[in-house]
Amino acid sequence: QVQLVESGGGLVQAGGSLRLSCAASGRTFSRYAMGWFRQAPGKEREFVAAINWSNSNTYYADSVKGRFTISRDNAKNLVYLQMNSLKPEDTAVYYCAAGTYSGSYYLTNSRGYDYWGQGTPVTVSS
Repeated sequence: QVQLVESGGGLVQAGGSLRLSCAASGRTFSRYAMGWFRQAPGKEREFVAAINWSNSNTYYADSVKGRFTISRDNAKNLVYLQMNSLKPEDTAVYYCAAGTYSGSYYLTNSRGYDYWGQGTPVTVSS
């Protein structure tokens, strides 16, 4: 069982930056792949970024590639999403997720994750 708690969301102007954090409970955090998803009002949840358990592979949605960076600290049970050059279309609730699958097919799909946080809202003003 893994519990996830996101933090770091807020209001930022377009072009600004935010860093989201996700704190995970449990001693087996390092065995899980971690992902970030987001859901804008009236839209379906979409994949943002993912990182495998060993920190060796990362995956990004085309819409955030080059602007967002996912990283993890297995010693501290934390995963981060550094978001730069934010755009109004990045406005959404951002969710952290944990799963035991590997490979891009599973890590870029919400069905590849077993545990979810409650989400943290990000609003980017124009």
